[in-house]
Amino acid sequence: MRGDFPSMEIKLPKIKGGVIRIAVIAVVVLILLIGSIYQISPEEIGAILRFGKFVRTTDPGLHFKLPLGIERLTKVPVQRQLKMEFGFRTTRPGVRTEYRTTPETVRESVMLTGDLNVVVMEWIVQYKIKDPYNYLFKIRDVESTFRYMNEAVVRKAVGDNAVDEVLTIGRARIANDAKEELQTLCDLYEIGIEVNQLIFQDVNPPDPVKPSFNEVNEALQEKERKINEAWAEYNQIIPKARGEAEQTIRAAEGYAAERINNAEGDANRFQAIYKEYARAPLVTRKRLYLEAIIDILPKISKKIIFDENQKNIIPLLNLGEEVKK
Repeated sequence: MRGDFPSMEIKLPKIKGGVIRIAVIAVVVLILLIGSIYQISPEEIGAILRFGKFVRTTDPGLHFKLPLGIERLTKVPVQRQLKMEFGFRTTRPGVRTEYRTTPETVRESVMLTGDLNVVVMEWIVQYKIKDPYNYLFKIRDVESTFRYMNEAVVRKAVGDNAVDEVLTIGRARIANDAKEELQTLCDLYEIGIEVNQLIFQDVNPPDPVKPSFNEVNEALQEKERKINEAWAEYNQIIPKARGEAEQTIRAAEGYAAERINNAEGDANRFQAIYKEYARAPLVTRKRLYLEAIIDILPKISKKIIFDENQKNIIPLLNLGEEVKK
């Protein structure tokens, strides 16, 4: 049976030693190039460590470093807006963002106010890395340290205020105070972080007391509404009454001035006539009589008189002119 098949021999091609050396050198060069060239994106800065010691930073673009682990690259996103959440965690961002709570987040959110009340607070901090060297080498585990600093600062800010301020009118002010104090701590510990925003997402009383708290808030809002309505009515009625009183006073003053002026005019006229009468009594008396007749007769012009036979009616329309003649 063995003689039925021809024997087969496999012969490998002979490779010269120079070719093998060139291939090995090419592979080594390729490995060195791959380990030496690196790319920095526009929102990052590269930190180069030589044997574990920081030596330089590199800007966005294509750069070279020593290969074989002599120099190592760490990319720091200095232009990226970073966010840290407290009291909740985002599991799926999107149009309908999904959140989750854990025992750790519950521990973060429960706080004591200055008037010994308890609130459940959720907040976020937006920040940027402004100093890559401090961020990488000044403090070990910067993110955990920054999280602890946030929690300490917010607890202090909440503990310095009453529950009503924390839940309602003082939220923005307390958040701003906490942001400024957090930035002060970051500068003090030199962790290389710039705090952009600290926002209180949600502040509520604990679930067991939430119904009672809502009833109290509704009562306070109703009280505030009635007070505002009373002030609105007051601001509407009081100025109107003051205006009417001022108008009445001005009308009375005008009437008094008119009566006084008329009286003074009549008195002056009487004195002038009296002087003329004292000089010529007969002429003055006749003149006064004629003026009185001229003034009175036109007012009774619609009345009529009869002649002696009581047949012809004579209208007294122009009797004043006749008297003048």
